[in-house]
Amino acid sequence: MNTDLASLYQQVILDHARKRSGFGLSADAAARHHELNPTCGDEITVGIAKDEDGTLSVLGWEGQGCSISMASASTMSELCAHRDATEVRTLIDQFRAMLRDREGGEPPESLEDAVAFQGVARFVMRIKCAMLAWVALEACLEQLSARERTAPAAS
Repeated sequence: MNTDLASLYQQVILDHARKRSGFGLSADAAARHHELNPTCGDEITVGIAKDEDGTLSVLGWEGQGCSISMASASTMSELCAHRDATEVRTLIDQFRAMLRDREGGEPPESLEDAVAFQGVARFVMRIKCAMLAWVALEACLEQLSARERTAPAAS
């Protein structure tokens, strides 16, 4: 990665760590999930709700931790809010794959500002920091899916 791009990515992370998009949990959240990274003490709670059409109508989070975990939660909320749950699952998978790619392959453009975290792949101890909010979001989606699978059919 060239130094100009690395500087830009670093600035995106710092900006999101300071000005946190999506920060705050809504009382309208139908699912919430808390994640903790015991290695460094980062913690986050994500709350979501979906519309009838499967679009995330609510996506908020609260937490505390390092700049990487807070900035990752912020970029995640900007990227995933008001998107279809299926699309959000795809974005989670793409983000996870990017962080596992230590070769530095080209990340998907669909990740938008979240590509700033590509360099985290080189620092194994920081991957969990970057993934924390995304794992919580994935758990929230699974909670809602499980409820939908067990809900009685409307008559």
